Amino acid sequence: MLRPTKSEIEAEIIDRASGLFAQHGFAHASLQQIADAVGYSKAGLLHHFPSKQAVYDAAIRGLRAHAEAMRDGVKDIPPGRERDKAVIEASVSFAFQRPGIAALGNRIALDPDPDDKEMNEIGFIMYQALGIDLARLDMERLIRVTSAFSGLGITAALAVRSKLSEEWKDLIIAAAMDGLGHRKD
Repeated sequence: MLRPTKSEIEAEIIDRASGLFAQHGFAHASLQQIADAVGYSKAGLLHHFPSKQAVYDAAIRGLRAHAEAMRDGVKDIPPGRERDKAVIEASVSFAFQRPGIAALGNRIALDPDPDDKEMNEIGFIMYQALGIDLARLDMERLIRVTSAFSGLGITAALAVRSKLSEEWKDLIIAAAMDGLGHRKD
């Protein structure tokens, strides 16, 4: 069996730590909890990341990179059903691949911090991906997006934990599309 590469190890650390940050908040997630979650000693963890802040910063970079790639991937699709579906599909895939980072992204909706500039910017990038114009805010659309993506995040996390990702994928996408008002005909 092949040993994981350094980048694979670090990706696993970042994802597991992100899940802890999402659950407990940055201040209440400890280096020891992160080390325990990935099966390393605290010293082993510090070999990969010099501090808890460095792990958090890497998680935020990963979340931002995902949001930017998603936004850039749909920029030529006009706002509407097709664009929403592309964003939802990308979000579900990301949640299956990086459930901890996806959970950290959900924290934007669950516990917004007006002083967390980076997380707020990531939220705005997601709004851009979905074609939301904050200058002409449609409250119904905002509520639908928040509801659909919160539900998507929770259900995708449950699917990963239950090892049912493939079985639930299309159902999660359909439910999120319904939440956005795009019912199947």
